[in-house]
Amino acid sequence: MNRRSALLGAGAVAVGAAGYLQWRSMGSMADYTAGVTAARRPLSLQPAALELLRYATLAGSGHNAQPWRFDVSERQIAIIPDLARRTPIVDPDDHHLFVSLGCVAETLAIAAGARGQPGQITFDPNGGRRVLFTFGGAPTDEPALFDAIPRRQSCRAEYDGRSVATDALQQLTSAAALPGVELILLTEPAMIDRLRDLVVAGNTAQMTDPAFLRELKTWLRFSPRRAAETGDGLFSAASDHPTAPDWLGPLMFDLAVSAESEADRYALQLRSSSGIAVFIGQHADPAHWVQVGRACQRFALQATALGLSQAHINQPVEVPGLRPELASLVGATGRRPDIVMRFGYGPTLPFSARRPIGSVLA
Repeated sequence: MNRRSALLGAGAVAVGAAGYLQWRSMGSMADYTAGVTAARRPLSLQPAALELLRYATLAGSGHNAQPWRFDVSERQIAIIPDLARRTPIVDPDDHHLFVSLGCVAETLAIAAGARGQPGQITFDPNGGRRVLFTFGGAPTDEPALFDAIPRRQSCRAEYDGRSVATDALQQLTSAAALPGVELILLTEPAMIDRLRDLVVAGNTAQMTDPAFLRELKTWLRFSPRRAAETGDGLFSAASDHPTAPDWLGPLMFDLAVSAESEADRYALQLRSSSGIAVFIGQHADPAHWVQVGRACQRFALQATALGLSQAHINQPVEVPGLRPELASLVGATGRRPDIVMRFGYGPTLPFSARRPIGSVLA
């Protein structure tokens, strides 16, 4: 019997001892699924600003922290960093926070353009370093990316190892092409193996850091009820892990998850992936981090449109000592890599939750 099987067996005994009512207190996946499905319902044909924001907030964010607030006016939507949702241990300089703002801004622009309300994205270095979406300008419509918005997810599971055709790789590259951002694709097995070694090294550094683990645990959601109530965080089912009552989940995590087990998991995931995408901004500053977020969101949406899965594997950029090695690996010596994503053909997992729009308005 392996460690995971033993853990699940022990968990089942504990659940039985705790009683049926406690087990029911975790909520049902059916109720959770109904809630996330409603949040991803089709966008109306003539959406108001708040309806556009519902679609925009389906964008990805680090730890699914959704570190954004919105100030809506007649001609503009300001996307404001929500500093209360920072993750200062894994993201001490707010790099991931600004990447997340770029993700949500780009999703907003694509959704608005598809509904006849195009606009321009700009970065305002003053006034809280906001990202501004200003309505007006030339019509835009990217139907494939728009249709992929409610279907995009970070699939943290094993893929099937199939290669991706050259024309699909070209579509991914074209979709992510934005000024100030370079995308480097790794598809050779030897290069993916070298990247795997960096991911494993970063994972070991993080999983043996008590401060990292404390912060991570604040964003873990083990039960459907808790995930639905918070509308944020890393829900175990959406990460290809079993659900559990809130009282049991942290115990399962402490018993089953270690630097070694996570290293094994990432090695399997990378071995099953078709390729790796590395995004590098022209400069290491919030304006370019926002631009990187826009590019990686477009990449994720194009991947979804092509039937591909994707997920972030950012340990080599989150651990500062590994960034030079990653930069050297991808031929960008002296620069700071920003985002690393794996892609390939994988399963559809339960979607992560989102907070109601009323809670994200400034």
